[in-house]
Amino acid sequence: MMKERKSVARGFVAAAALFLAGHQAAAADIAVAPEAPVAEAPATLSPWQFRLRALGVITNDKGSVDQIPGSDLSYSDSVVPELDITYYFTDNLAAELILGTTKANIDGDGTIGGLGKIGEVWVLPPTLTLQYHFTNFGAFKPYVGAGVNYTIFYNQDGTGALRDLDVKNTFGAALQVGFDYMIDEHWGLNFDVKKIFLKPNFDATLADGTRISGEAKLDPWLIGAGVTYRF
Repeated sequence: MMKERKSVARGFVAAAALFLAGHQAAAADIAVAPEAPVAEAPATLSPWQFRLRALGVITNDKGSVDQIPGSDLSYSDSVVPELDITYYFTDNLAAELILGTTKANIDGDGTIGGLGKIGEVWVLPPTLTLQYHFTNFGAFKPYVGAGVNYTIFYNQDGTGALRDLDVKNTFGAALQVGFDYMIDEHWGLNFDVKKIFLKPNFDATLADGTRISGEAKLDPWLIGAGVTYRF
């Protein structure tokens, strides 16, 4: 009888030992189980982008004075600093506004070519375009755009044979092509060409008091190169 009781007791002890060993092994497995890696969210860029460019303004150098047949006007070309602000609606679709101002000298051509410089004017041509950006060329990111320009003429002066010069503020259409080459996700280099279809009217007074009017067929090319920064 005592042997049976000892045998039963040994069985209980063995079972308890096996249970405790299994429990400890399971706990050890749980303790050393590696944590699943947490995937980092991809970095997102701001929709805002700025460019600082040197801008060449090259005019068509044509115009006419209604009261003087065969007369033309020419406008000096210039290079000015220009600020570009771009907002991305999507990776492909963006709107761009350029801001810059320049001074142009006005010379007489054609039948009034002997008059030389006849005036000067400051030009502020803010241009808003809607752009499509191509995104499948890696760091090279070309784009095309179209939009509207509103050119403001200010600080206008007639000189020599011309007085009271008044070039009228005018709307014009704009076409654009360019590219960014991105050095990293924020910084890049930019080259951009715009064609502005701009034909403002003007009024002036000749030295003898004769009032004249006409059309300045500017139609300038805006050729820019500079630095891009995407926030």
